[in-house]
Amino acid sequence: MNVAIVHDWLVAPGCAEKVLEQIIECFPDADLFSLGDFLEDRRPLGGKPVTTSFIQSLPFARRHYRAYLPLIPLAIGQFDLSGYDLIITSSYAAAKGVLAGPNQTHVSYVHAPMRYAWDLQHQYLREANLTRGPKSWVVRALLHYLRGWDSHSANSVDGLIVNSQFVARCMMKTYRRDAAVIPPPVDVHQFELSTHKEDFYLTASRMVPCERIDLIVETFTATPHRKLIVIGDGPEMAAIRAKAGPNVTILGDQPFKVLKDHLQRARAFVFAAEEDFGIVALEAQACGTPVIAFGKGGALETVVPVGEARPTGVYFASQTVVSMLDAIDRFERQSGQITAAACRANAERFSPAVFRRAFMAEVTRTIAASGWRLRVAAAERIEHDLAAEDLAWPGERVQGSSWGR
Repeated sequence: MNVAIVHDWLVAPGCAEKVLEQIIECFPDADLFSLGDFLEDRRPLGGKPVTTSFIQSLPFARRHYRAYLPLIPLAIGQFDLSGYDLIITSSYAAAKGVLAGPNQTHVSYVHAPMRYAWDLQHQYLREANLTRGPKSWVVRALLHYLRGWDSHSANSVDGLIVNSQFVARCMMKTYRRDAAVIPPPVDVHQFELSTHKEDFYLTASRMVPCERIDLIVETFTATPHRKLIVIGDGPEMAAIRAKAGPNVTILGDQPFKVLKDHLQRARAFVFAAEEDFGIVALEAQACGTPVIAFGKGGALETVVPVGEARPTGVYFASQTVVSMLDAIDRFERQSGQITAAACRANAERFSPAVFRRAFMAEVTRTIAASGWRLRVAAAERIEHDLAAEDLAWPGERVQGSSWGR
């Protein structure tokens, strides 16, 4: 088969790019497409060239590609994929909106719907200070338009795959579509197990509002006898530094070696976002490190709480300082029930080999189902044409039929 793989944006390595890397492993001869390619680390692409959209050439696209959000429905539709039998899209924004014909099978791994246009719209407007005024109404109109396009674009997908049960529920709410759940891969072999833990807590993330690094810093600043180390950078860096007490060390962006070293040595990893999946929590567990996580979203599927068999962490119920402090206190009282071996074993359930097997099985199933639908559709079309002309099936005498000309 001729196979095309379409990814939203190639900007920085993250969870979506780890999924893309494994999809390329499954289909090494596929052609690769993306709205924009600014990725410096080319390893996830396996040396593949990338066909990009016109957005690649627009001014300031490298740093401000999100500003071209109104153009992505137009841009994604300009890829000519008519020569491919199988189209695989890796989508957290637009890729699933590619144009696919009736003789093509389209499988989409959807990391998340456009939640900023759906259930998180009001949160994003608040965080961007766009709750009122002319700019607010322009953005609201744009998000309304994107909701309609996003919902419509799901109709051309033959098989939906999502990374968690949480996102599967989002798919049903948003698109009224069932989806197969295949968690993203965690390269556990890059994270060696360590049983030696030191007296500090760790969090690592891009510093954007939805990751709630500010909440973690506020919580630890309120308990100066506990030490917190923060790895990451982003637009909220200055505000978070201003909130940090002397017991909070902010390292900024760090290379992978430094991140892994801290993941291995930390007493626990703290995770405060409502993520669709949250791969970094599993990377911590691969190092044998427990997780203190917000008990919503994908974390409910990656962290085993104390009270269940072979626990790997604890949850806190709300994104507040009081709730997080309660979870930290419970962790310190109950940490003896959590073992590094249990954390590692939980992470190994999400290995790349497990992902590839499940992904290929689902793609194969979708191709088979799509082929069956095509055969049924062809038969129904023939029946319809014959009935419309009051004709009989071949084998009987057909008067004036155009069928078979």
